[in-house]
Amino acid sequence: MQVCEGSGNGINRLSVVSRITQLLKHVEQLNPQLAADLSREYSALSSRRAFGLNFERHTPETVELPGRPIRVNDKVKFLPARGEAPSTVDDRMWRVRSIARDGSIRRATLVAAIADATSAPSAEAEQEVTTRDVGDLVVVAEFRDPIYPGLVSTGRVERGGDKPFHTVINAENYHALQTLQYTHAGRVDVIYIDPPYNTGAKDWKYNNDYVDGEDIYRHSKWLAFIERRLSVAKRLLNPDNSVLIVTIDEKEYLRLGLLLEQTFPEARITMVTSSINGAGSTRSGTFNRSAEYLYFVQFGTSSPAPLPLGSEWNPVMTRNKNDIRWNLLMRSGTQPFRTTHPNLFYPVFVINSADGPIFHSVGEPFYGDGWRDEPSPDGAVAVWPIRQDGREGRWQISPAALRDAITQGHARLGRWNGERTTPYYLKLGERTKVADGTFKVLGRRADGSVITDSSDYEARFVPTDVWRISSHDAGNSGSRLLASLLPDRKFPYPKALYAVEDALRFFVADNPNATVVDFFAGSGTTAHAVMRLNRQDGGRRQSISITNNEVSADEQRGLRADQLRPGDQEWERWGICDYITKPRIVAAITGKTPSGEPIRGDYKFVDEFPMAEGLNENLEVFTLTYESPRIVSHNRAFSAIAPLLWLRAGAQGARINLESDDFEVSETYGVLFDVDTSRAFLEQLTAAPAARVAYIVTDDDRSFQMVCSSLPEHIEPVRLYESYLTNFTINVGGENR
Repeated sequence: MQVCEGSGNGINRLSVVSRITQLLKHVEQLNPQLAADLSREYSALSSRRAFGLNFERHTPETVELPGRPIRVNDKVKFLPARGEAPSTVDDRMWRVRSIARDGSIRRATLVAAIADATSAPSAEAEQEVTTRDVGDLVVVAEFRDPIYPGLVSTGRVERGGDKPFHTVINAENYHALQTLQYTHAGRVDVIYIDPPYNTGAKDWKYNNDYVDGEDIYRHSKWLAFIERRLSVAKRLLNPDNSVLIVTIDEKEYLRLGLLLEQTFPEARITMVTSSINGAGSTRSGTFNRSAEYLYFVQFGTSSPAPLPLGSEWNPVMTRNKNDIRWNLLMRSGTQPFRTTHPNLFYPVFVINSADGPIFHSVGEPFYGDGWRDEPSPDGAVAVWPIRQDGREGRWQISPAALRDAITQGHARLGRWNGERTTPYYLKLGERTKVADGTFKVLGRRADGSVITDSSDYEARFVPTDVWRISSHDAGNSGSRLLASLLPDRKFPYPKALYAVEDALRFFVADNPNATVVDFFAGSGTTAHAVMRLNRQDGGRRQSISITNNEVSADEQRGLRADQLRPGDQEWERWGICDYITKPRIVAAITGKTPSGEPIRGDYKFVDEFPMAEGLNENLEVFTLTYESPRIVSHNRAFSAIAPLLWLRAGAQGARINLESDDFEVSETYGVLFDVDTSRAFLEQLTAAPAARVAYIVTDDDRSFQMVCSSLPEHIEPVRLYESYLTNFTINVGGENR
């Protein structure tokens, strides 16, 4: 990785480009697939920026899919023998030429995957060929390849009545993001992610291998890993009003900041420093670590909402934030002198009455010298905007505006010091609070200014970009809280629940129907935070949590010693999704630990109540499947695609899981299987007040348009299965580097 300035001779560059192009054409005649791979890598290299963040993108990224059925033409690798480590096995990629049954065993004939899938048999025969038991193979997906996803439910919890469902998707997050392109493109309000921090402690994988501190490419691998996922996630966000929140620590925050600027040039980006460990964690030879960083990447009109925040958020100005604020009429800060605004240099005439100073009148702007000799009305004293050091200042508002403020009771005078007094006034925001009743008017002072009651007022404000909030402590609100939900189950460095909750609240407080996505879901803190926010204001927000079922490096050694390997049920039960994410969110909803015991302890800080009460929410957990496009095109994969249709329609109410001879209608959508029954379908769908999507199964464009023309405007028409196949055929996640 490097940040560099480009230079060089343009003519020489053109000659090199020409030569490389000729060589690629020559290679294409010998091996089209190799030529395509080289062309892709060259395009990525030639498109690197002259200025900015440049790094090796290490393509193509691949992922193993244990448990995925082996099909002809799949790319596969060999699984290690039971009890052996992955390093002992041939790591080459193969393509399945055919599958045949040998008694009770299915064996696959494999050809080295360097051959193009469409190569003629003679070309393929030149490659190495071997056979393997299907059970000793694992499917490998390259991110440049299109996928055809489905979802299979692995459990649900219903405590939320007619609320939409939160969802957990067990999948490689890149593929899950591709899947959400079909269900949520442009419809997500918030993405909150806590990606791997790249500590060098084998906390994440690249191309199926853990990245450790000895890997000299670990920074560029991390950037390539994050960039691909951000590029796909970008299409999910609502361009008119949404926010991406990314947490990180000091190891990658500089590189991440540059990457975010290059990936989202249209966004406004702010970095917040947040203390997550008041005591600090010891680091040899340098300062103890106490903070992490949050990047807020805002799109469209997105902005943090002013909120009623406690004194921790505003330790310096707490009193002013919770009462009406009278501002000095004298200008301070920028351009405070008469020379820049001579029209705001004028006298304010006051009378010192028995009840204190009162306004007499307001003079006109005074230009030139001699203002000290300007006469005052009988009995009145002139107050000029003279600063304490004797220099000539200016007022904040014009004479006419001050007269209006006095009439409205929005200007007042301070104590009389024997010679003069200090004028104050209410700025627009404070005047609005008086006008709308936020501050109730109890009466008026002698100078005519309003007397207000702030006893019921709760100040709302946006904090600074440095947060030192006790509830954000990762120990008490992260590790210890998770231990209450999942006793005897360990997860490294879970996020503080209240820290995530607060970060989200600034952007969803005014959107009770927000959709929040986390594609590094980890222990499920984001979903938990969204559910708690719903409880606090009666919202119906949804969370979509994505995580794989990876087993940690330490646990893998013990499982291999027990003759287990990926895909085995006993292996998969220890994966992060099944062992941590799913049970944590279920426990939060039900109020019970995985063993069925009531959760001990209370939620703290905002909205305190016993955790054993649970949360009135709905949840469904899915595992991503990989479907055959041929099966889909022949309308034989509806059960796998059905959850996607339900998610696209809002994940609310009953799901249509089986196809019928005519049509089915649910609360929020309907599926028309036979266009000849469209009239009855349209009648039922139109009668469903919450309906928002109509899925129409047809190969005939005229029939599809006929149904569309009769749909109400608020119902989106989607053509099955063309929309599905087209989406996943052309959408390969932007893997063009």
